[in-house]
Amino acid sequence: MARLGALICSLRVVVVVVALLPSLLATVAVAHNDTGVHKNYLIIVRKPYEYDQNVYKTVSSWHASLLASVCDTAKEELAADPGAETRLIYSYRNVVNGFCARVTKEEVFEMARKDWFVKAIPEKTYRLMTTHTPEMIGLTGPAFHGGVWNTSNMGEGMIIGVLDDGIAAGHPSFDAGGMGPPPAKWKGRCDFNSSVCNNKLIGARSFYESARWKWRGIDDPVLPVNETAHGTHTSSTAAGNFVPGANAMGNGIGTAAGMAPRAHLAFYQVCFEDKGCDRDDILAAIDDAVDEGVDVLSISLGDDEAGEFSADPVALGGYTAIMKGVFVSTSAGNNGPSASTVSNEAPWLLTVAASTTDRRFVATVKLGNGIEIDGEALYQPPNFPSTQWALVRDTIGDGTCSDERLLKKEHVAGKLVVCEQGGNLTSLEKGSFLHQAGAAGMVLIGPKFMGSVVQPKPHILPVAQIAYPSGEKLKNYMKSTMSPTAALIYKGTVFGTPMTPAVAPFSSRGPSKQNQGILKPDITGPGVNIIAAVHGPEGLATPPNPLAAMFDIMSGTSMSAPHLSGIAALIRKAHPMWSPAAIKSAMMTSTDTMDRRQKPITDQDGNEATMFALGAGVINPTKAMNPGLVYDLSAADYVPFMCALGYSDHEVSSIIHPAPSVSCKQLPAVDMKDLNYPSITVFLDREPYAVSVSRAVTNVGSGKAVYVASVEMPETVSVTVTPGTLKFKKVNQVKKFKVTIRATNGRLKESVAEGQLKWVSPDNVVRSPILVSSQKFFEDDTTSDHARR
Repeated sequence: MARLGALICSLRVVVVVVALLPSLLATVAVAHNDTGVHKNYLIIVRKPYEYDQNVYKTVSSWHASLLASVCDTAKEELAADPGAETRLIYSYRNVVNGFCARVTKEEVFEMARKDWFVKAIPEKTYRLMTTHTPEMIGLTGPAFHGGVWNTSNMGEGMIIGVLDDGIAAGHPSFDAGGMGPPPAKWKGRCDFNSSVCNNKLIGARSFYESARWKWRGIDDPVLPVNETAHGTHTSSTAAGNFVPGANAMGNGIGTAAGMAPRAHLAFYQVCFEDKGCDRDDILAAIDDAVDEGVDVLSISLGDDEAGEFSADPVALGGYTAIMKGVFVSTSAGNNGPSASTVSNEAPWLLTVAASTTDRRFVATVKLGNGIEIDGEALYQPPNFPSTQWALVRDTIGDGTCSDERLLKKEHVAGKLVVCEQGGNLTSLEKGSFLHQAGAAGMVLIGPKFMGSVVQPKPHILPVAQIAYPSGEKLKNYMKSTMSPTAALIYKGTVFGTPMTPAVAPFSSRGPSKQNQGILKPDITGPGVNIIAAVHGPEGLATPPNPLAAMFDIMSGTSMSAPHLSGIAALIRKAHPMWSPAAIKSAMMTSTDTMDRRQKPITDQDGNEATMFALGAGVINPTKAMNPGLVYDLSAADYVPFMCALGYSDHEVSSIIHPAPSVSCKQLPAVDMKDLNYPSITVFLDREPYAVSVSRAVTNVGSGKAVYVASVEMPETVSVTVTPGTLKFKKVNQVKKFKVTIRATNGRLKESVAEGQLKWVSPDNVVRSPILVSSQKFFEDDTTSDHARR
């Protein structure tokens, strides 16, 4: 493979290289220190250092020559590390100016003396963005109205690239029925045979060259087969074909479809079960995806502590992607509700939080005193009797039913057992033990941090899963009587929950650590109890029907990100000339901030959700197709922004590769607040406690339009928009305006104030969140570990 250079560090091979390339002779060095531990490093090469294309036919051969200049040729200990002879793992063309190689620390020190060297970044593992515990799985997102699919032709001809852990290629969600051939621009390949690949799944590859050095047992070659349900689930959410009769354990029966059911799928396996996702494999996959012709990248992985953008593969690869017109949707992370836990923070990425949906699988616990407590159950046994069973708790242990000695027949047979989530057993394992011991059923109480959110699983015995507040009521009832009883009443699938959508408790919150002047997450999409394709559901051994064995519910920002990926493909199809930033703006400025009660969207505890949880709001695909105005940005517009963050010239040049290198001193300073972003974040942390923000909007609606500014803010903040009216004469016309934000009475009293700027016309409302803080969220606003120069 031309892109992958394999350099054999042995004396014989290096002699051959020198014979072919005499000009290298003076540069070859012998480190004499190759007995150390070999590890994978991402090696960043200095720009504008370029290779002589008359000498090196490919970038891989050039990178191989650089590695040869420090690779020890005399003391390779193949007995200690047989794989050490293959050193160059990936040679990157697009995502970064550099390569991934397997070297020792001593060889890194030797590299540091070379004029082409910038830095070496040690190997790092990323992880898929499912929820923390096995209990967190879920149901579908909102249905699309015919208007959106008609306008976009269901994403026909678009190519969505998914980076994940594998795919069940033969699943009916990836059937080619109704699909045309991929567009002529597609240059990728499918490593499955021709009977598996088709006009729906047009690409399937595995990237493991870096991972296999750390994780023994990864076969060579690797096919991108499904490792867990994750990759199949996310792929079908973004672009799954129509599957009539889909259901989750007999519930939610209907026709399954992804957000863009006529879009093509290109799958890139970069993660492996119980191992994670290797940074350098992620970079390699994005490197190829942007070359192969994808329109959208869906990336449901990340790192809780990804750090600076110049070392983060999603940020690095994402920048190259948007530079080439590829939209990138990423998951916000699953470390909520704690503050400052958001992942994938780069402003050129769409960072997606997760919300609940309005569908529940209702299971009611009817207490002996007549009180009914609603919970959920994914598997609902048909004709289950409404018998009042004796109700017992794990009072000897910690309440979690994790001690197998307490789950014996003499304790639980013929009874409903109340267990709390947690402990050293999963909820499925608890249910299995109780089933074996003859329990009539289980009532499972969710953890406190989940609030009112319940995520059911297909247990092997009758179960009702209830929220923590309901669990407190249940336990109080049990204390009030000597003989507590309860019945389980199954009510099936119920729609129309009033307090939805609500922000999921696990969904990571802002503020962003890497760029605190940019509101992250950007937007929220369905991510709780999402029904989508799997290779086989967890839990119940025998699903109630054949299709129930092919679909399951999962939860996480991993599930919300592909919703937005599919919607981005629909928008891209309807508006092929829009930039990734324009698509992002269309989504963010048309969101919903009210739930079905027409009250502000809440969090899991029923409190009004903050912008750090919700971003701009919950996606509204119908409005996003016709936003009226967009806040547009080119890839180059992010460069002075990165300089203002404190990145060095080398770091910025590495991020924007393959664009020409830059000098930050020669660029106009662009503060975070002035990046032409669809949201506004300012700090009133010093006198005179007033800040002005610059923005520009592009008319993408009707040729002539007039928009009037409308501001909603707390009384403690005053906002002036100049000019207050924008008049457009034609499509694509750009108008600039200034927003001045000041504390009404001196210093801002509250720590954070939230509001919004709306540009209103007869046809559109273009809404931008405004977040005002009385102080910086973090003391040090410099991201880079190098001094800017």
